[in-house]
Amino acid sequence: MQEQLVALITGGSRGIGAETAQALAEYGYDIVFTYRNKSARAQEVATAIRQRERQALPLCCDITQMSDVAHLFQELAQWAGHLNLLVLNASGGMERDLVAADPDYPMHINRDAQLALVKTALPLLRSGGIIVFVTSHWAHLYGQMQQLPAYEPVAESKYAGEQALRAMQPELDALGLRLLVVTGDLIEGTITPKLLDRGAPGLIEQRRTQGTLPTARDMGRVIAQAALDPTLASGATVVIGAPLDSMRTA
Repeated sequence: MQEQLVALITGGSRGIGAETAQALAEYGYDIVFTYRNKSARAQEVATAIRQRERQALPLCCDITQMSDVAHLFQELAQWAGHLNLLVLNASGGMERDLVAADPDYPMHINRDAQLALVKTALPLLRSGGIIVFVTSHWAHLYGQMQQLPAYEPVAESKYAGEQALRAMQPELDALGLRLLVVTGDLIEGTITPKLLDRGAPGLIEQRRTQGTLPTARDMGRVIAQAALDPTLASGATVVIGAPLDSMRTA
């Protein structure tokens, strides 16, 4: 009997994470996903997954806290016993209260927590498994394009997280695991573009003049399709929205 496919998605209660969870459920995955607060919203996503006749396990988890991460994987191990896909979607760094309390918070969540999640997941990840790191064009091209001041700490730290994960590729390759990076333009209807537009009025409209902005649903479906594409080599970058060459300024 074939083993059931299991995916873990961080930050799966809204936006890109929620859409990825539902897309993967349609492809036959049982879904574990994390959320930091608003359990009612997480339960709505879990219900949507179950309506697709797949199992769902929402877990409250602050990925910057190792005790929470340890508890997450203990619950996952008891629930499914293995993992086939890890989608590193949760990120942060624009939360004023958290950054005020800890100026290094962007690095802690976008680099350190991502590495900790991968390392803690390794014993459960099956050979042939996939790790997907979700990022933005501004972060993926950090140092190669003009940054928005409000977003620069996020871009810098997500870029550091991506590079740290790429440095793990030899170890992942030896375990039969592939790392994929999915980078997106501004995502229509999500909170980050709205926050950025406050500091750079007209940003969203300016990006729209260069083509239709992807939605969270577009991102979720492309992430799911990338994870299921056996032709993508480890280290491959999947681009959603504007081509990367059109974004480079340096």
